[in-house]
Amino acid sequence: MGVRRRTTETARKRLYAASQYLDKKVKEELGLLIPFTVYLQDPLLAKNDPKFGFDKEHLVRWEPGISDGPTSARFAIVDYNGDTGHLAPKAKWNLKKEAFLDPAGKVLDHKNTKPLQFHQVNVWAVLQMALTFFEQGQGLGRPIPFGFEGNRLIVVPHAGYGKNAFYDRKSKSLQFYYFDNDEGERVYTCLSTDIINHEFGHAVLDGVRPYFIESCLDETGAFHEFMGDMTAILLLLRKNDFRKKLADSTDGNLSEAKQLSGIAEEFGKAVSNNDYLRTADNNLKMSDQKGSGPHALSEVMTGAMYEILLKLSEHYLDNSDNTARDAYWSAIQRMQRVAIQPLDLLPPVDVTFEDYALAVLRAEELANPTDPHNYIETMLKIFVKREILDESHAEAMREPRYVYARLRLKVFHDIDNISRSRAGAYRFLDDNRDALLIPAIQDVFVADLYDSQKLTREGRRVPRQIILEYLWRENVPLTGSEFGEFRGQSTTMLCGGTIVFDEKGTVLSWARKPGTQGGRNKAWKEEIAIGRKRREALLENIAHRIKSGQVGAVLGGEKGLLGTYVPPVTVRELDGALRFERTPHLSLSGEDHDHYQGGRSWEVSS
Repeated sequence: MGVRRRTTETARKRLYAASQYLDKKVKEELGLLIPFTVYLQDPLLAKNDPKFGFDKEHLVRWEPGISDGPTSARFAIVDYNGDTGHLAPKAKWNLKKEAFLDPAGKVLDHKNTKPLQFHQVNVWAVLQMALTFFEQGQGLGRPIPFGFEGNRLIVVPHAGYGKNAFYDRKSKSLQFYYFDNDEGERVYTCLSTDIINHEFGHAVLDGVRPYFIESCLDETGAFHEFMGDMTAILLLLRKNDFRKKLADSTDGNLSEAKQLSGIAEEFGKAVSNNDYLRTADNNLKMSDQKGSGPHALSEVMTGAMYEILLKLSEHYLDNSDNTARDAYWSAIQRMQRVAIQPLDLLPPVDVTFEDYALAVLRAEELANPTDPHNYIETMLKIFVKREILDESHAEAMREPRYVYARLRLKVFHDIDNISRSRAGAYRFLDDNRDALLIPAIQDVFVADLYDSQKLTREGRRVPRQIILEYLWRENVPLTGSEFGEFRGQSTTMLCGGTIVFDEKGTVLSWARKPGTQGGRNKAWKEEIAIGRKRREALLENIAHRIKSGQVGAVLGGEKGLLGTYVPPVTVRELDGALRFERTPHLSLSGEDHDHYQGGRSWEVSS
């Protein structure tokens, strides 16, 4: 840590806007980064292995609006217990000490962890760093929206008694529960850094791709779970103290780092008597997890990306004079870009592991076009081995720009006009319907339009990217008896794509989900064939969900907060059609999407 200068509030406010351009040490010295104490991983690991106990220099970006709660621009801690009806007093912000205090006026740190207010500060500080992780240039290089109206996520540290934690769009909240283990010790999920980051991964993905929630496909649900696990792993490795201790304990062999690959030790031990809730260190393939549900299926992609992380760490150890700690840091910096930056390249709906793998490879090609160390080939082999991609993908990927050569625009627009407004972007889409394979009869709409400024490992700016997401809804009748009470009604299938331009208007990426309507040339026929398979899968999935009793109404709780139990799929009528949606209650504990009965889901350990 650098020596911190006494910077006045007025001076900090003047420096705040420029802080993104300042070196980390300079920001520490100027008080633009404030240290807090949080658990490195969770209380059980701290108890069993004290060297992995607390992170006493967990740096949170200073901002003008920090206040009691804690409350900041993007998070508000509301410590309301839905079971007891108790609203715990807020942690008090002390400007002079630059710390939060308990009701007795004592600083909340590693020496004062028993008050509920320490729990409040722990979860808030972890979330603040997680948000920075996603928004900085090594991540998405832009502010992250949430998937609901408003900009502040409500965080409930002690929502009630139960073995669970979840993100919920409807109540705009992250909710953390607590329970007693077999030894009679109370386990608080809000004290697990892994669980906090896992659930925030759901919130981030729901913000950047909100229409994923309209997909009932297991693979889309599994991608949400993967995103949670990957967020937990990457954020844990970013902690300097943790990496140093990890390097010392593994002698540079990251594959032996059980403290890293095991997600949520304390929770997993209490729920399933395992040392972890799920693990990233696996050799699973898609065929191994077929039909196993979103949580289990997610481990295939988590395992693949963790294997890529291991390969990167081995490379940095073998090809430089770095210490293990430095090699880990180089690997995690690159892995942040490898795992997070491709999110902007994903289609706007029905994401699959194949979609993500192709986005990972394309994003790496954009950031590292010469690829002197053959990273793309290494990642490609891992995806093929895991059956996420097949050999036809591998052969095609070795052909330069194979996916993007298919997009030939007929009507050109100035990129400034496209990026200026959704109306301008729509005109571009409408003028290029045939090239973009958008049916003439469909009312296409702009789902999102934004730009990002990503960075390379060396801190160089990647050319600014403009991302355009577009969608249309195709009507799908529910005509068979298998649709039960919904027979005779209709639903919609979301179709559309994501186009990524550079600042000159060159198309860098085009990912799409086609429908069943269009023209008659070869390109249209191929597109329609894919769309028909999507439609068949949609109808089969809805019928299966109805037959197994997985469709129901959302159960409400006090103050609009959901209880522990909610249906895995909800249905509502809008514009004369039914919308079947994956529940916004994205829970940590169990395959609640597949174990559902009588209007209530129950917890099943992962």
